[in-house]
Amino acid sequence: MKTDVLIVGGGPAGLATAIALRRRGASVMVADARKPPIDKACGEGLMPDSLRDLGTLGIEVTSTDGASFRGIRFVNHGKESAVATALFPPGENAGAGIGVRRQTLHARMVTRAEEAGVDLRWLTPVRLESSGKVKLAGNAVGYEWLVGADGQGSQVRRWAGLEQGTILSRRYGFRQHFRVAPWSSFVEVHWGVRGQAYVTPTGPDEVCVAAIVRDPHCKLQTLLAEMPRLRERLGGSSTNGSSPGSSPLDLERGALTTTRRLHRVARGRVALVGDASGSVDAITGEGMGIAFREGLLLAECLERGDLARYNRLHPAILRLPRTMTRAMLWMDRSAMLRDRAIRLLVSQPTLFERMLGVHLGEESICKFLAADGLPMAWKLTMQ
Repeated sequence: MKTDVLIVGGGPAGLATAIALRRRGASVMVADARKPPIDKACGEGLMPDSLRDLGTLGIEVTSTDGASFRGIRFVNHGKESAVATALFPPGENAGAGIGVRRQTLHARMVTRAEEAGVDLRWLTPVRLESSGKVKLAGNAVGYEWLVGADGQGSQVRRWAGLEQGTILSRRYGFRQHFRVAPWSSFVEVHWGVRGQAYVTPTGPDEVCVAAIVRDPHCKLQTLLAEMPRLRERLGGSSTNGSSPGSSPLDLERGALTTTRRLHRVARGRVALVGDASGSVDAITGEGMGIAFREGLLLAECLERGDLARYNRLHPAILRLPRTMTRAMLWMDRSAMLRDRAIRLLVSQPTLFERMLGVHLGEESICKFLAADGLPMAWKLTMQ
């Protein structure tokens, strides 16, 4: 077996890279020990810029696949109860987001990969040998380039000697779907003492609730207990369905979420993409968008045969999400800062919308900080 590019991992990052490479004429093989559609515990909200990148790959996701949302809402359940709302700004990367089940998105991406002519090898274990050989289900495969798209615990990353880096944060995520009509057209971020709960509309009669916490023993039910308004919206139900109200549609599913920075994401003929290449805490909601942008960049660099360019440009994709991660993790760790920050966003909704614009790439963070950074810092420290 031979291929121009062998991709280990058939999740969204691997499929996005494969489709982007096929559009540039490369032969591509994707191998994964799982079978589609592949699920993962995540918030399931696609931001407007992520939808744009999917469109570049020839994949259209609309509200008929799930449900649309038109902004972000922060709900504070701390000492000070407050609600701050921001609409997506108009612009190239803005508009509306789509909440869609992860399996629905994956199935759509698999179909597009098949249409593009990607050689998909499902239920195919990959063995990376110390000699440098790669075997799929026991059969050797020849390749020009090898891409690791196999997640946070990437075996390709270890095999290629690309592990060197730093884990800046480690938290735990849990996700469950509830049968209840969405009560707003926003992704709601509910802030509590133990962590955050993200509520994303994923259909006309269902929502996805994803929790992110510092304590691995804190489950979704525990977090909801300290968020009475969200619990009421969900009908007062517990996550095991023992109480009246909206009923859970599935079991709680968990995953680790980290902020990891790698020194290099490519070496020799091997490159990393998606969570294998470094990650940001799920608090940003940008995991999918990052993966799509990395896949598009890597395809361009492989067409040029220039992985040094990939090493050089890759950090820029993660720079803004990591900046946002630091700010939001400060809010997670400090109840006082969280109360002050959300109070400020309530009093100045245009500020919240501008921050959302920075998040979507509609405004540079330097321009935003030059105009609003010092006044905002003063208000946060002096309130």
